Amino acid sequence: MDVGAQDGLFDESVVERVPVVDDGRIDSNGGVNKRFKAFEPDAVMLVPPSLDEWLPQDHLARFIGELVDEELDLDRFYRAYGKAKGQPPYDPRLMLRIVLYGYCVGVRSSRELERACTDVVAFRWLAAQQAPDFRSIGRFHQRHLAALANVFLQALQLCQAAGMVSLGKVALDGTKVRANASRHKAMSYARLTEKQKVLAEEISALMEEAKTVDADEDARFGPGKRGDELPAELANRQGRAEAMAVARASIEEEAADKARHAAEEEARSRGGDDDDITGAGDTAAATAVPKPKTQRNFTDPDARIMKTADGSYHYSYNAQAVVDADHQVIIATVLNNAPTDIQQLLPMIEHTTATVGAVPVTWSADAGYCSAANLEHIKEIEAAHKTGFFISTRRMKHSAPIPETPRGRTPAKATLSERMARKFKTKKGREVYARRKAIVEPVFGQIHTRQGKHLLLRGIEKAAHEWEFLAACHNLLKLRSHRTNPAS
Repeated sequence: MDVGAQDGLFDESVVERVPVVDDGRIDSNGGVNKRFKAFEPDAVMLVPPSLDEWLPQDHLARFIGELVDEELDLDRFYRAYGKAKGQPPYDPRLMLRIVLYGYCVGVRSSRELERACTDVVAFRWLAAQQAPDFRSIGRFHQRHLAALANVFLQALQLCQAAGMVSLGKVALDGTKVRANASRHKAMSYARLTEKQKVLAEEISALMEEAKTVDADEDARFGPGKRGDELPAELANRQGRAEAMAVARASIEEEAADKARHAAEEEARSRGGDDDDITGAGDTAAATAVPKPKTQRNFTDPDARIMKTADGSYHYSYNAQAVVDADHQVIIATVLNNAPTDIQQLLPMIEHTTATVGAVPVTWSADAGYCSAANLEHIKEIEAAHKTGFFISTRRMKHSAPIPETPRGRTPAKATLSERMARKFKTKKGREVYARRKAIVEPVFGQIHTRQGKHLLLRGIEKAAHEWEFLAACHNLLKLRSHRTNPAS
């Protein structure tokens, strides 16, 4: 046998071939004795389908649709359209339905909402088969930013009407919310100062050069041009110089405010009168020097570098929230760019009182809100409103045991901090501290998981409105859960 004449392992002439017998068990589609459901991609529906039949009756989209159509007051949205001219815009009711539902399920960008209105049944149902483009959605968002933030108050009122807010126990806490700012678009105060000098010299040199080439520019630009237009290179440098000047002024203003506040607190603690306190603040502000490493971001100048829960540093905002214990409803919230919570206690108490029209019975907060000035102020509030504050005087880990209940009378010379620490060791204080973690901290976790704990809008005013809208979505989801299962 000639081995080289064959390619296989065996001689083809000695291999016996077995014919294939079609006994009906193997069909043309490859299945073995199996029937499949009919599948006809090109089939034409004789009756137009109804999206209402495709959406389950207990779907979140139905709750949002009914809420917008029947329960929310949309006057603020409709009043914004004063002119009758121009192309008819989309109905605010339609736009609010898709934006509100999108924020509830974590679909927040205008382009994602546009795609969802085509691809997702729930969005198509809410939009009644219309498909607003991302520009229309973005314009609606920008135009009605304050009205969208007002949805928070309306959602809170609905929660109150449903009996979900008792104001018996509330907890105050803050969380860092990521800003829409690039860490690579920032500059420190020291580098700003240095770079400003370099840019000033470059601009001066370019201006001198521009004065000597007017005739050349006339010839180069041709008719219709004056020949003295600002060169693109110079315009770019001037724009950067202006942005740097604004950033530097912002850093200097912040440093002056901090120095003024510290000096006024020190003068107040010494027992000085109003003139002394004001004079000390003015002097400190006039001589304040920013730290060289203080940074400003050019994409969102209002954002600040803050330490987040994972230990890293990012451009963020500080979101404050007061949460009612009954159903974890946010009853008051504010967004600012202060990296610490210590200055937020009194503003949040006043904001809560103004929002719900009453002072909650029992407050709890962590050690980030504890200071001598804060303890002095809440002592007056407790006496005036018969309310109780439990503010931790030291940072405690979640698993750390609370000290045992003290015995005997409180020493007459005990400071306010010592009295508060002793108050935390009582039976009631132990219960309040144990509940604080379960009241407010899960709320931030729920927002982070469902809506995303980051902001899309830039600038503190827009960012604050967006955060309020996120808080409104949280409350509305709580309202839906309560209506679905009132016993929970």
